[in-house]
Amino acid sequence: MKFNNKVVWITGASSGIGKQLALTLSKTNCKLILSSRRQEELEHVRSSCYNPENIMVLPFDLYHYANMKTIVDDALKAFGRIDVLINNGGISQRSPIINTTIEVDKKLMEIDYLGTVALSKALLPHYIENQFGHYVVVSSLMGKFSSPFRSAYCGAKHALHGFFDALRLEHDKDNVKVTMICPGFVNTNVARNALTADGSKQGYQDKMTENGLPVDVFVKRMVKAIEKEKFEAYIGKFEKFGVFIKRLSPKLLHKLVLRSKVK
Repeated sequence: MKFNNKVVWITGASSGIGKQLALTLSKTNCKLILSSRRQEELEHVRSSCYNPENIMVLPFDLYHYANMKTIVDDALKAFGRIDVLINNGGISQRSPIINTTIEVDKKLMEIDYLGTVALSKALLPHYIENQFGHYVVVSSLMGKFSSPFRSAYCGAKHALHGFFDALRLEHDKDNVKVTMICPGFVNTNVARNALTADGSKQGYQDKMTENGLPVDVFVKRMVKAIEKEKFEAYIGKFEKFGVFIKRLSPKLLHKLVLRSKVK
C-alpha cells in the first residue's frame, strides 16, 4: 500500500506524532483530513504542510464518541472517500494505582478505547462498501506489556489490541487491513499532558520520554510499516525488546522493568 492518491484521516493531528504524520504525508500525492479537539492548532498544522489545498480540518473530541456517525459523514463529504484512518488521538497517564481515582481509569477508556472504537465502527460500512480500507492504530508497547504508573493507559491500549485483532479477522473477506503501531518512548508532549491520580495534567517531561526517538525518525519508520501493511510494528529503542522478552519469560521481563525504575 502506497499513500499516493489515497485519502488519509489522522486523529490527534494538532501535535506530536499526528502533526509530524501530517507534515510527512503532505509531501506525497495524497489528501489529508486532520482532526483533534483544537481547531486553531489544526489550522496551523495545515498551513505548515505541503499542498494545504488538499487538506481538510475537521475538529472533534474522541470523548464524545456517541457522535461518530455524524463525524464520519462530515469527513466523507471532504473528498468522497477515506482509504486510511490513522487512529492517533488519545491521552496517557502517570500515577500509582492506589492513588488513581476510578474517574481517571474511566476517562482513559472512554477516550483511548471507546472513542477510537466508535470512530472506527462508524467508518466500517464505508470500508465494506468499497471493499478496501486500512485502519492504523497508534497503540503503545504498553499495549503488549505493562510498566508501573501507567495502569489505566496500559488497560486501554491492551483493549485496543483485542478489538482490532477481532476486526481484522472478521473483515479480512472485505479487504480491510489493520496495522497496530506500538511506540516506545518518543520525544513528544505525551508525558506533559498525561493525567495524574486526580485527573490533572502532569505538566512536565520525564527523562525517558525526552531521550526517546525524535518524532520525525519515529514517523518515518511508522510510514514504512503502514506501507508494508504490517499487522504490528514495535518502534523504539531498547524498550521494544520487551515484547520479545515477554514471549520468552514474563518473569524475566517483570524483573527487568522493576530494575529499570521507569517512572
